Amino acid sequence: MKTSSIFFLVFLMYIQLFAQKQKVWLDSDTGNEMDDLYAIVRLLKEPSLDVVGLSSAHFNNPDLLVFEKWNAYDTKDLNTLEDSQRLNKLILKAMGLSHIPHPKGADRQIGRAWGGQEPRDSPTAQSIISLAKSLPEDEKLDILTLGALTNVASAIIIAPEILPKIRVYALGARYNQNTRAWSKNEFNIRNDLNAFDYLLDLAELDFTIMPLETAFPLQFDRDLTYLKTDDNVPVEKILADRWREQNPQDKTRIMWDLALVQAYILPQYSEKITVNSPPENKTYTVKIFSKIDSQAMTDDFWNVLKK
Repeated sequence: MKTSSIFFLVFLMYIQLFAQKQKVWLDSDTGNEMDDLYAIVRLLKEPSLDVVGLSSAHFNNPDLLVFEKWNAYDTKDLNTLEDSQRLNKLILKAMGLSHIPHPKGADRQIGRAWGGQEPRDSPTAQSIISLAKSLPEDEKLDILTLGALTNVASAIIIAPEILPKIRVYALGARYNQNTRAWSKNEFNIRNDLNAFDYLLDLAELDFTIMPLETAFPLQFDRDLTYLKTDDNVPVEKILADRWREQNPQDKTRIMWDLALVQAYILPQYSEKITVNSPPENKTYTVKIFSKIDSQAMTDDFWNVLKK
């Protein structure tokens, strides 16, 4: 009996050792704000996951047409997709991970300004489709989106047969847990409302949303961030420089995108619930992250960054 128990424990250890890591794709409007970079670095440093792609997303918005500045950028000739792509390449190179696929996404929303579901094909959409189709029967691809949902929506519209093979986790929208009311009046969603509505209408899609209210408590202090990052370490210098260049006036920043990544990686520090979908959409319910432990997530980020 004792020998059998030992054999069983050894067998379990063997299975865990060689178990297939969960494949994760991260889609990011990296050029938009500084917190995208922190989220990307944290995911890339997670040893329990297999990050199989880092794609660029646009952050086109009406302000680019009428104002001279967007964050620290001159809006004249600004290509939001190209800037996200540039930063993705920069991070991967600094971390010695340029072998990870990093295709370009779509340069605009699906459909048109008045609606529609015409996809925006791109190297990202095609890569997601190919990868999802290549997975064994018992595996799924987890797709995390930090900006507009254009790329994942386009992939599904082009190849709806991938639906059973993917799970989508998105940062966006607002949800009041007291009144149970949704609001789509939020930056990521406004940048492709058509894509968000399309995904919410898919009953077969495994879809989890982090509303802004849930991410709000995860805030970093500027001076502490400068203190904790080492300019002699390339990727840490990139993170600190991003704050210095984009938001030097801000003593604190809400780390929206990092909150989604941390909730995904560390389910013990977050809670999920199922809520009613927005009444105008076709599905009845959707999952949301309802609560996070912001201090635990903050401590984890700095611990992992320094490993």
